[in-house]
Amino acid sequence: MPYKKNEDLPENVIHILSSHAQDIYRAAFNSAWKEHANPADRNEENSREETAHKLAWNAVKKPYRKEGDKWTR
Repeated sequence: MPYKKNEDLPENVIHILSSHAQDIYRAAFNSAWKEHANPADRNEENSREETAHKLAWNAVKKPYRKEGDKWTR
């Protein structure tokens, strides 16, 4: 279930991330979704979707950090 646009992202992502951070999240999620289609390519017993969301958050955490309720560069 790759995301075509930021508006398709989960509500919790849309409400707390800036547009730029959403772009990062969406691109990382879509890439991870494609790369981890095979269960053998995933860590532990996570689903494809769980793996993609975890990797997307990790990508956001590289240029952004959470300060209180907000994510800043």
